[in-house]
Order: sequence, then C-alpha cells, then structure tokens
Amino acid sequence: MTSTLAAPSVPDAPWRLRHGLGFWVVAAAFLAVMAFATVPTPLYAIYQQVDGLEPLAITAVFAAFAVGVMASLYLAGHLSDVLGRRPMILVSVLVEVVSAIVFLQSTALPVLLAARLLCGLGVGTLAATATAHLSELRLAARPEDGPGTAGTVAGVVNIGGLALGALVGGVLAETVDRPLHTPYLVFLVLLVVAALAVALVPETVVRAEQRPAYRPQRVAVPAAARSTFAAAGAAAFAAFAVLGLFTSLTPTFLVTVFDQRDHLVAGAVVFGVFGSASAAQVVAARWPLARQLGYGAAATAVGLAGVVAGALLPALPLFVVGGVVAGAGVGLVFKASVALAAGLAPAESRGEVLAAVFLVAYAGITLPVLAVGAALLAVSPEPVLVVFAALVAAAVAATTTRLRRTLAA
Repeated sequence: MTSTLAAPSVPDAPWRLRHGLGFWVVAAAFLAVMAFATVPTPLYAIYQQVDGLEPLAITAVFAAFAVGVMASLYLAGHLSDVLGRRPMILVSVLVEVVSAIVFLQSTALPVLLAARLLCGLGVGTLAATATAHLSELRLAARPEDGPGTAGTVAGVVNIGGLALGALVGGVLAETVDRPLHTPYLVFLVLLVVAALAVALVPETVVRAEQRPAYRPQRVAVPAAARSTFAAAGAAAFAAFAVLGLFTSLTPTFLVTVFDQRDHLVAGAVVFGVFGSASAAQVVAARWPLARQLGYGAAATAVGLAGVVAGALLPALPLFVVGGVVAGAGVGLVFKASVALAAGLAPAESRGEVLAAVFLVAYAGITLPVLAVGAALLAVSPEPVLVVFAALVAAAVAATTTRLRRTLAA
C-alpha cells in the first residue's frame, strides 16, 4: 500500500470542519445511511398487500440488498485507503440518495430489487470507510482517548442505525397516508443534508502521488495472525446471521406464527433486537475482549432459546424478549470481533481489513437467511427456526471459544 495515514497533519482547506466536529458529522451520516437500510423492513407486509408479493419475493428483495453490500465491500470497500475517506463516504451517501429516488418511482418488484441493490452498494462502501474515518478523526481531535471511544461510537451507529430505521419505518407505516412513499421522502432529505455536511469533514488519508493499480478486496493480514482473523470473521458471520433473521423474516414470522399484522409491531421487534445490540456495546465499552466474547456467546444462546420457545408455544412476549437478549449477545460478539481483526493489520491498511470483516459479516446476514427463506417454501416456520437457532448458537460458541483461547495465549 503506497498511501499513509497521518490524521492530525493532513493539509486541508481552511473552511473544513475541525476534526472533533467532523467525527460527529461522519457518525450522523453513518447513522442515517444505516437507518435507511432497514426502513423497508416493516413495510414489506404493505408491499405484499399492494402488489401481491410472495414471501420468496420479499426474501429476494432482501437478498438484493445483501448482494449489493457484499459486492461493494469486495470491489470498493478498501478504496478509501487510497482515494481518501471523505470522497468514499460522500459517494456512499449519494448512492443512497439515488436509492431513495428509485424507491419513490414504483412499488413493483423490479423497482424494489433495484432500489435495495443500490442501498446495499452504498452501505457496503460506507461501513468500513466510516469506521476507519471515525477512528482517525477521533485520534486527531483527542489522541488521549485511544481507539475505544471511536470503536464504540462506530459500533453503536452501525447497529443502532439499523434499529432506528426499522422503528421509523414502522411508525410511519401506521401514521402517514402514503407509507410506501413518505419514509423515502424523509430519508431523501436527511441523506442530502448528510452529503452536504460530509463534504465539509476533514480528510485523514494522505493520497499517494501515484495511485496503485486497482484490485478487488484482499486481506492484508500478517501470516501469523490469519487464523485469528478467520476466527474473528467467522464470529462476525454467525452473529450477523441472527440479525439477518430478524431483518428479513420478522414480518413473515409475526403473521404466520403469531397472526400479528401491525406494522409498528414489526418495526418495534426489529428495533428491540438491534437496539439491544447497540446498547450492549455501550455497556461493554470498557470490558476486556475475552469478557465481551464470553458474555456475548452466552446471551446469544439464551436469547435464541427464548426465540424458539416463543415461536413454539406460541408466546409473542417470550419471542421478543429472546430476540432482545440474542441481540445484546450479537452486539458484544461483533464488537469484539471487529476490534480483534482491526488490530491485526498496520494502520495504512485499516480500511482494507475492516472491509474484509464487514464482507464476511454481511455474508452471514445473507446466506443463512436465503437458506431459511428457501426452507420456508417447503417446511413450516417453527422447525426451520429451531434448526437455524441451533446451528447459529453452535457457531457463535465455537468461534468465540477460539478467540478467547487466542486472547489467553
């Protein structure tokens, strides 16, 4: 890598914001983009009513988003190490603006697929870039803080934004006359404002005079640390599989298992799961990584057991509480996994390594959910959920145990 990071001394225009304020601007833009990503979740039931979309079609719409995330992470998630953080964040936000415009054109399935694909492309480019930028802006503004504050804010904004978007979508679905238009209009305005604000944020990467030839994502981790990186990626994969279940299939489970058709309830359930994941990261901000992994694995297993029990009884309160507990576990596992992976590579390839972690994580939010969606075509929801929960809990336990042994060595 021929570019170097020098956050405190990168020359910039005098009208740029200070690094401290730029930190919060990037966090707010990150929050807006992640919230926009889950706004459609409680609206899927309305799309089904309006256009007669089958559950498999809704799964395909979700898959389009996930494919966009993974494609952009692989193709562009690492480019901020070379092109700069600010321009890549700006591009990401503008892609989300285009996605919002596409959503407003029609409720037809091809339009939904295109809009969600664009949304995923923007999220994938943004996730690793904004996480790295937040770390560097905080270092420039308050070097005495260390990486902890920036990492906590990035984790909270990432998952907390997903929680907020689902809740906002549910509230608007129940309170406005045009629930398939108003949410996108609201976020269109927010995203445009975010883009204008990001343009004022300081840059933290010194661009090389000669740019290296383009290449897709690769993992630049020292050979001795590759097994640890693989375990961290596997833990992130398993943790995000839980979030994927609630993001894509919650409305279906609420209708088919609990006969619950209130859109606000769908949004609130997703908000509870993602909100607890975000809150757990704040609570555990100063915990040792081994403790985060241990508590995270335990909470994920207990929570998934509650989700399964709630579905089998059926008992909606138990299902929701189980989701909240599992969400808290996911937040802890993901936070520790990202911290471990980010510490394995030199600073000049931070964006590249984080992009690789997010790529693996979003594969977790995609592939298991597609398998669940396909299984639901032939099997009732309850046994599918039991198998899914057992596999994910086992995967989280195995990967976190591996990471804790590495930390103890």
